[in-house]
Amino acid sequence: MAVESRFVVIRNGVEVETFMDKKAADEYDKMLDMADSLSDLFDQSALELNEKMVEEVSIFIAKNREDVLVALQAKKAKVTKPAVIEDEVVATVDASGAVKKGTVKKAKKTTKAKA
Repeated sequence: MAVESRFVVIRNGVEVETFMDKKAADEYDKMLDMADSLSDLFDQSALELNEKMVEEVSIFIAKNREDVLVALQAKKAKVTKPAVIEDEVVATVDASGAVKKGTVKKAKKTTKAKA
């Protein structure tokens, strides 16, 4: 018999989402808390938004909180190192059938650096 642990996010008595690890469930719950707070903020504003728009915008901002903080200049953007370039030897065949060797610059994956 197998035993599985599941973490369920419940809102207003309704199961919203189920996760296999606690960290992911906590992050999702935190995002929903932020979206709720943002919805309250929008409701208090003079903006004329319907309920669906308020919900969608609130969830979008909560999901993209890091980018929002950067846009508000409350946080510095993460700096990425430029891609490392290495040479790759390739052979091509021209129209006459002659083989030509050459090198092509190939980019490696970009790595993130701490700001």
